[in-house]
Amino acid sequence: MKPPFAIYLLLLLAVASILGAPLVGMQHVPLRTVFDPSGSSIESTVLWDIRVPRVLTAFLAGAGLAVSGMAFQALFRNPLATPFTLGVSSGASLGAAIYVRLGLSLSLLGISGTSIAAFIGALLTILLVYGVTSMRGGFTSSTLLLAGVAISFFFSSLILAVQYTSNMDDSFRLIRWMMGGLGMVGYDALLNVMPFVASGAVLVYLMVQELDLATTGEDLAMSRGVDVLRMKQMLFFAVSLMVGGIVAVCGPIGFIGMMAPHICRLFVGPGHRYLFPATFLFGGMFLTACDAVARTVAAPAEIPVGIITALLGGPFFLWLLFSGKADEAFV
Repeated sequence: MKPPFAIYLLLLLAVASILGAPLVGMQHVPLRTVFDPSGSSIESTVLWDIRVPRVLTAFLAGAGLAVSGMAFQALFRNPLATPFTLGVSSGASLGAAIYVRLGLSLSLLGISGTSIAAFIGALLTILLVYGVTSMRGGFTSSTLLLAGVAISFFFSSLILAVQYTSNMDDSFRLIRWMMGGLGMVGYDALLNVMPFVASGAVLVYLMVQELDLATTGEDLAMSRGVDVLRMKQMLFFAVSLMVGGIVAVCGPIGFIGMMAPHICRLFVGPGHRYLFPATFLFGGMFLTACDAVARTVAAPAEIPVGIITALLGGPFFLWLLFSGKADEAFV
């Protein structure tokens, strides 16, 4: 399949998922409700105030996580790199855990206190990883990766400590948040995620040529005139902030950033000129579909969407490992 054709096909499927997913759910929504956005009926309220913003948020979050995984896989030349490799997810989860443990209750401009605390945790993690890496006397990919993994493990242990000292209600809230979910109402979540995804995705798109050269090795990239240090710093901050913004709103939804780039490479190849739009569209479509399954398969109950992505991501990880595709990704 030629890359342009594959991208057009993904675009059609992505549009179909955005248009079709709001009609899927426990509450039947007749098609005529689409033409009644005024909220004059229960079905109209369900569609326009709950499902449409939820689907759009799912698409943006999935697209952002997928693009983040693609960028980190190229930056580290590691086919198993994910958006959470550098500990941003653990930092956000720790921020949310401390907020819940302290029993705080606040909001700002429609943003919940949990999301604010999670974003602060993610931001502090980004600064900490950058500081540790810079103190090491450089900004090499290996040092950045090791610092991120070490901080991620450390924060994970702190989360367990906070959870252990919490009461049952707070512990359940924390566990539920860490499963990832899109059970929000209204357009606030969409508006909170949009700036992070838009800015991060634009920067990654502007650096697709640098990403192509980065996959060949830093020495070759420098010989072609790429300022490798500047590229790594820009990608690190832009992608990490994008991940932090998504996790703060939706919680840590795993495996999309690892799966989407590899699946798209099968259709459009490793060149980031085509891989970027394919990954963006597929990631958004994938999380939208997973969320539709999460809110219908066990109706009237709702399964956290992070569980659905993990159930799919585990077997995919094993397939990637045993098929040898991981070794071929950057050859």
